[in-house]
Amino acid sequence: MRAQVLEQGGRPLRLVERETPRPGPGQVLIRVRACGVCHTDLHLVDGELTPPRLPLIPGHQVVGVIEAGGEGTGRLRPGSRVGVAWLHEACGACDDCRRGLENLCDRVRFTGFHVDGGYAEQIIAPERFVYPLPETFPDAEAAPLLCAGIIGFRALKVCGAQRGERVALFGFGASAHLTLQIARWRGCQVDVYSRAEEHRRLALELGAGWAGQAGEAAPAPADRAILFAPSGRLIPIALRALRKAGTLAIAVIHLDQVPAFDYALLFEERVVRTVTASTRRDGEEFLEEAVAARLRVAVEPFPLAEAGRALDLLREGRIRGAGVLLPA
Repeated sequence: MRAQVLEQGGRPLRLVERETPRPGPGQVLIRVRACGVCHTDLHLVDGELTPPRLPLIPGHQVVGVIEAGGEGTGRLRPGSRVGVAWLHEACGACDDCRRGLENLCDRVRFTGFHVDGGYAEQIIAPERFVYPLPETFPDAEAAPLLCAGIIGFRALKVCGAQRGERVALFGFGASAHLTLQIARWRGCQVDVYSRAEEHRRLALELGAGWAGQAGEAAPAPADRAILFAPSGRLIPIALRALRKAGTLAIAVIHLDQVPAFDYALLFEERVVRTVTASTRRDGEEFLEEAVAARLRVAVEPFPLAEAGRALDLLREGRIRGAGVLLPA
């Protein structure tokens, strides 16, 4: 099979030929039809995140079809269309797993980080951790749902957004353009902050009530805010945009810094929380809501051989919506 391999952080991916992986007990072999391009992949390639092992195949927003199953599988038959997300596996026995927080499991493993991911023609994954996918979304449009969508969904949970509230989104890429639509479907008003005019225009098309650049004044203070951009300088800006007792959720895996800022920005019971991965329950609930909300998924497709170009465009903020690799 062909695969894009990261051999060292700070160096480009390399397209190589590899043997087809064999599913072990409890695992399924999946033929990849589409794989989303995520900022986490970019952090790996740029050397800002260090995976536990190299070489590594990145990618954790995978849509494909089951080709075979290892011993003990059978819940999903060959030919079933499924999704593979960032959460590859959790132990299921620790205190965090028992509390429904498998995303915080100390023995958790992530797709495209601890194990090979979906920048390839085939991938293996535990059957218990793959998602049957709704037919509503074609392959390319389903891929971003599996991280960008699920993380935005969890961010709305973490910040506590309620119907009728005003939600501010900082950064407007793959995750934010889906989160905006879920928030609107739930009856929230949404403000979007983005430096790119094209992204602000897309936000308004998708239902944002206001779109501007960081530091500009929205029509009213937000009840909740979510930071999607990996830039710590935006934290105090986002806090200034919040009302008293408002909550800011930081939905990134890597942040360049947490800057010093005046305590007055936190005073009056404002709250800062972080979003760490997601659970299978998040994924199941989000996929149901994505269908009900009739999400529009904006994608830019790339062949597998052009993964490096897709990451370059993502780094430059030049992808409208989500980038998706199509191995076929």
